[in-house]
Amino acid sequence: MRIFESAVKSEPRAFTLAVFAMCAAVLGANVLVQYPFTPFGLEDYLTYGAFTYPVTFLVNDLTNRRLGLARTRLVIYVGFALAVLLSIGLATPRIALASGAAFLSAQLLDATVFNRLRRRAWWMPPAMAGFVSSALDTVVFFSLAFAGTGLPWTSWALCDYGVKLAMILVFLGPYKAIIARMPVWQPAPARA
Repeated sequence: MRIFESAVKSEPRAFTLAVFAMCAAVLGANVLVQYPFTPFGLEDYLTYGAFTYPVTFLVNDLTNRRLGLARTRLVIYVGFALAVLLSIGLATPRIALASGAAFLSAQLLDATVFNRLRRRAWWMPPAMAGFVSSALDTVVFFSLAFAGTGLPWTSWALCDYGVKLAMILVFLGPYKAIIARMPVWQPAPARA
């Protein structure tokens, strides 16, 4: 509870914005994943959710850069709870459950990988964390949400992962522009 109070008191605006953005991205993706992407005859390969969910990785990485790992994890937990509650009313229970499991595991992995690469070149933490955590997210979500339904979920999953990778690369530009303008959290120096 102390970390929650600390996150809200020390950076209330950044924390609230991160939670709101995370919930909006997850909720949007949970609704849109139910609709096949029909332009260009891609309904057997993609859903509209493939284009909205990668925003969660951008939010996660920006939060990590600004607030640090502990507060990012808190944003993940709060975002998870709120998004699952909201998704239950707007998506099927199976999709809400699959989304929650995939979101929690992938976002925590993303935050950890990002944090370990924090001191590397500016592009490496978001790119590497996104590549790894998107794979986990895709496998967990699509297998739990659609296995045994008769829907073309394996092709959706493969194409969804491809879109996530492309979006991670596309988001590097906005990520760099945003971090250039925001204060950056610095870990406390190690004590001897």
